[in-house]
Amino acid sequence: MELSALLLSRIQFAFTIGYHILFPTLTMGLAVLLVILDARALATGRALYRQASLFWSRIFALAFGMGVVSGVVLSYELGTNWGRYSEFAGPIVGPLISYEVMSAFFLEAGFLGIMLFGRRRVKPGVHFFATCMVAIGTLFSAFWVLSANSFMQTPAGHEIVNGLLQAADWSQVIFNPSFPYRFAHMTTATYLSTSFVVIAVGAWYLLRGRDLELGRANLRWGLRAAAVLAPLQVFIGDLHGLNTLEHQPMKVAAMEAHWETRGEVPLVLFALPDQANETNRYALEIPRLGSLIMTHDAKGVVKGLKEVPPEDRPPVAIVFWSFRVMVGCGLLMLALSWLGLLMQRGGRTPPAWLLRPLVLAGPLGFVAVIAGWITTECGRQPWVVYGLQRTADAVSLVATGDVVVSLTAYVIGYGVLFTAFMLFFRRLVRNGTPEDPQAQAPPPERGAPRPAFITTKDQ
Repeated sequence: MELSALLLSRIQFAFTIGYHILFPTLTMGLAVLLVILDARALATGRALYRQASLFWSRIFALAFGMGVVSGVVLSYELGTNWGRYSEFAGPIVGPLISYEVMSAFFLEAGFLGIMLFGRRRVKPGVHFFATCMVAIGTLFSAFWVLSANSFMQTPAGHEIVNGLLQAADWSQVIFNPSFPYRFAHMTTATYLSTSFVVIAVGAWYLLRGRDLELGRANLRWGLRAAAVLAPLQVFIGDLHGLNTLEHQPMKVAAMEAHWETRGEVPLVLFALPDQANETNRYALEIPRLGSLIMTHDAKGVVKGLKEVPPEDRPPVAIVFWSFRVMVGCGLLMLALSWLGLLMQRGGRTPPAWLLRPLVLAGPLGFVAVIAGWITTECGRQPWVVYGLQRTADAVSLVATGDVVVSLTAYVIGYGVLFTAFMLFFRRLVRNGTPEDPQAQAPPPERGAPRPAFITTKDQ
């Protein structure tokens, strides 16, 4: 493919948003975990819950900072690289993103300081309330961002006035046909991904025979959550698939590499899609199972890619394989969580042969999230707003060389930032169980001089 400004801008946005999505995925899940830990600490008074809350709040702070920095870049990128899209869809997408800033970001920022630094400075109930507000803020953020993205996938409640999108009914814009399924699917994905981070940390401690109480607790909490969330995600994914088949049939056809419209469609387990010749090479199929999964009818008819001209088809190979990576990761997380829960039954410590894969499975949820977003966004092509504006008509009139420079800068800069994040994350995990916040020295009496700064232990 020719390295045009369009292609490079697509690569750049895919890279920056793929990098950014890692951190909201982690912070959304950790925010809920911190609410649960603080609630248990209030209810039981156990030091373990306070220590675990302090441990994970430090990692939350690290991921939250990375998410804010990488998220701001995306807003600017819409103007610099996708100016014609911003002009066309801005009257609808702009307000949705603004609502995210006004409701979610300000709610998170307003209570984040209390959550992170207020353990010894406010009452436990106030600290718990602040933690709840931060968790609600992360949900609001996902709500508005996914509403905007879902509108681009399944536009509704709009009209075109003087060549620009305008909202005719904001309720239909926000709650467009794919939004409920997309919101549920993504939210569950964040919680499942975070569960495997918690599992990996717990398994790592147990393998090294250190911080055993925190390690066992993390492993137990993570496995219980994942054992419920993984099958729930399969169920939600099935509903989401039915919705996609109704509103974006070519995306589903690309996901399954189906070329002809027919009934009794097989499930393609493996193939090398040949888009130029409109066929699959070396296909391994299970008869009728595709129709059964996609339509819940073994004889159900599924539209093929040949229903539309070649220029209106998604990049089949990318969508086909990214979908299989997502599903494969999901099934692997399901198997590991159930096996781990079975091996931990009765308070036993799982054997080393299982703990090692659980440590390695820590990033599995993030791989699935990125693969899912590739499926979603590439499957929408060649449209940036489905059926209304093509991606080729959305790019800014920028020089190819300028995009080369910015893309190179992003790759280098984000590489440095991600390396720093992983080093700090590793250091926080290696530091192990923090001191019980209530076992530290009490705050100074009224009238006594207050410390000039807050140390790490004071958090």
